Amino acid sequence: MESVGVGLIGTGYMGKCHALAWNAVNPVFGDCPDVRLLHLADVTEEQAAAKARELGFADSNAQWRDVIADPQVDVVSITTPNAFHAEMAIAALEAGKHVWCEKPMAPDVGDAARMRDASRAHGKVAILGYNYIQNPVMRHIELLLKSREIGKVHHVRFEMDEDFMADPEAHFFWKSEASSGYGALDDFAVHPLSLIHKLLGPVSSVMADMAKPFAHRPLVDGGERAVETYDVANVLLRLESGAAGMLCVSRSAWGRKGRVAMQIFGSTGSILFDQERMNEFQLYRNEGHAANQGFRTILASPDHPPYDRFLPAPGHGLGFNDQKVIECRQLLAAMAGEEAHLVDFEEGLAIERTVHAMARSFEEGRWISVLD
Repeated sequence: MESVGVGLIGTGYMGKCHALAWNAVNPVFGDCPDVRLLHLADVTEEQAAAKARELGFADSNAQWRDVIADPQVDVVSITTPNAFHAEMAIAALEAGKHVWCEKPMAPDVGDAARMRDASRAHGKVAILGYNYIQNPVMRHIELLLKSREIGKVHHVRFEMDEDFMADPEAHFFWKSEASSGYGALDDFAVHPLSLIHKLLGPVSSVMADMAKPFAHRPLVDGGERAVETYDVANVLLRLESGAAGMLCVSRSAWGRKGRVAMQIFGSTGSILFDQERMNEFQLYRNEGHAANQGFRTILASPDHPPYDRFLPAPGHGLGFNDQKVIECRQLLAAMAGEEAHLVDFEEGLAIERTVHAMARSFEEGRWISVLD
């Protein structure tokens, strides 16, 4: 590919993230086709035009289908609220475009399956925005696990906590509507699930509980509305590998800003990681005299590619948006027919089915097989 034409639907927080990645991927990696930011859509003509100027897109409008219909657009970034993902992604694939869609796939597992089927039918690259798997530290942890540096993994604990919905006086917004999904489970429990899939393999069965810290939220214009989603979830896991696990997530955890914490326990050691300190991890090996044993902190460095594409020295640290740039580079590799480290719609559907199994487990009060 000599050049790639990019369309963007949605210009909120994640839309800006995608635009920054498209703008940065060539300066960072230097081996990509020419990226042309062509067409952007948002809810109004005025907002779309303003965002096009801000983010560097040549054209804009309020009709997302016009972005997909643009013959010069090769790949479409979809960063709209969850409920719109399926319609937009399927339309883009049917129009012969590659798709970079933010997670989760869709609130309804049937819609997620239709997205997967469309990606199969039209032969285009279709991926989901699971950027935490792109962290150079995480890629190194993956290598350690594959080489059995901590032996056979038998138990894992994953947590994801933020506090953007911790204030009971915060106004009701779309993430509290049932149309957005179950709540914390599919809003962001899918992130640790993507790490579990890449590092440890699929989940086989689950036992889940969910909770609503605040049953009602105030409306901007007065009054209140019942909260329709669950901001807290706790899940017991059984992995296909035989390992036992636990996943705990909360959108109402005061003091937690972007925590994705994991503890992986093996037969000869352990690995700890926390996304709030994303440029380091802790490694414990059961070797040597007990008096000298302990966790070692390993800092991200140029020896953990592609950190070296951003910085020449260890300890300086990458950020959230840098992971998105790496994800963008992986997408371009996949579009060129090269091997890439991504969550495509196939694996994304497996993650969605895991989430829906968790919700069913909560509703029925029992262990549920992900394959049921």
